[in-house]
Amino acid sequence: MNVDWLKAVLGKEWDIKSAGGLTGEAYIATREDRKLFLKRNSSPFLAVLSAEGIVPKLVWTKRLENGDVITAQEWLDGRELSGIEMQHRHVASLLHKIHHSSELLHMLMRLGKKPFTPKDSLENLKQEIFQLKLDNEIAFSICILEEFLPVTENQKLGVCHGDLNHNNLLLTNDSQLYLIDWDNAMIADPIIDVGFILKWYIPKEEWDDWLFYYGIEKDGNLIKRMYWYLLVDALYYFVWHSKRKEFVKRDDRLKDIHDLNSQIRQLIQI
Repeated sequence: MNVDWLKAVLGKEWDIKSAGGLTGEAYIATREDRKLFLKRNSSPFLAVLSAEGIVPKLVWTKRLENGDVITAQEWLDGRELSGIEMQHRHVASLLHKIHHSSELLHMLMRLGKKPFTPKDSLENLKQEIFQLKLDNEIAFSICILEEFLPVTENQKLGVCHGDLNHNNLLLTNDSQLYLIDWDNAMIADPIIDVGFILKWYIPKEEWDDWLFYYGIEKDGNLIKRMYWYLLVDALYYFVWHSKRKEFVKRDDRLKDIHDLNSQIRQLIQI
């Protein structure tokens, strides 16, 4: 979006600059001592996230003549979490709040979001995978996904963020924690989010403690569900990069798949 057009919407007294990011749809607007974070065509889901205190406060929403919607959120001074800070109990508590929020779930359903279905996802993935050259590790992964599929069924679903990198968690200068960038939000088994954090941020010997802060206990089925979703994610990215001939990224995903398979072999003692 043209910055001059945004100035026409907000007023010439606002200084507007890009906030960066891959889409180029986010901006920072400043006027005297006031600062706003602007984004083009954010999901209506943002309103309930703001009301629940999950993201910084939504200040206003404007619909433009061309149909685009601009949202303005309160700008809060702070920083991204570091990787090691993902181990903190406050992250676990925030995720528990999100995953168990009936308000978030009902809003996402009203917006037409359909629940993630493991069985359908696996069938789609198999069709994609079998168009590529398979090595033994990929074949092993597919067998594990089929074997573990029953434990993914009939789970209580909630709203999942779907992209829990540490740079999506904002800690403000007054110690408020927010989870931002909800473009990948889904209705699914919360173990999708939990498993991502355990795998990439929490040492194995501390999994029990982190899960205690989150509010559940570790058991065999939970760990199988975790690995099921981690494998699906890694395989989808493997296919994605393979199709685009992004061979370095494809090989990185293949290393992730090998690592997951190794951990699963230890789990089931193969």
